[in-house]
Amino acid sequence: MINFRLKEERERLGLTQPQLAEVAMSSKRTVIDWEKGVSSPTTVQLAALAEAGADVLYIVAGQRSQGVAEVELLPSDERVLLDSYRRCNPEAKRNLIQTAALLSAGMAGQVGASMVNNAPGSVQVGQQSGSRVTIKNRGK
Repeated sequence: MINFRLKEERERLGLTQPQLAEVAMSSKRTVIDWEKGVSSPTTVQLAALAEAGADVLYIVAGQRSQGVAEVELLPSDERVLLDSYRRCNPEAKRNLIQTAALLSAGMAGQVGASMVNNAPGSVQVGQQSGSRVTIKNRGK
């Protein structure tokens, strides 16, 4: 459906509804209606979205245009996270994985304390016990 794909493209570009409305020369209410499936953008509005980087073929037909890299399909915040991870050395990558595991386990307060001398290898989050998460390193 056009409405779901339009919202997906907006999020991929990291745009809010008001920002997309500005790009498409419309109002926030209009964008909300597009995303609800109440109405659809005009060809002029779609052309403006294409100039902003939206994959209009995907919005209209559900097929990605050639040349769209898989990473570009991710929302902008996820692309930033992935790019940051890829720029890290192996030790920093292990620390990021461990930090993400702790954060996803609800242990944000434990993140700083747990970042000590990890042995080479991947990080595994063990059982959660009270307010602690057991971190186990698996060597290569």
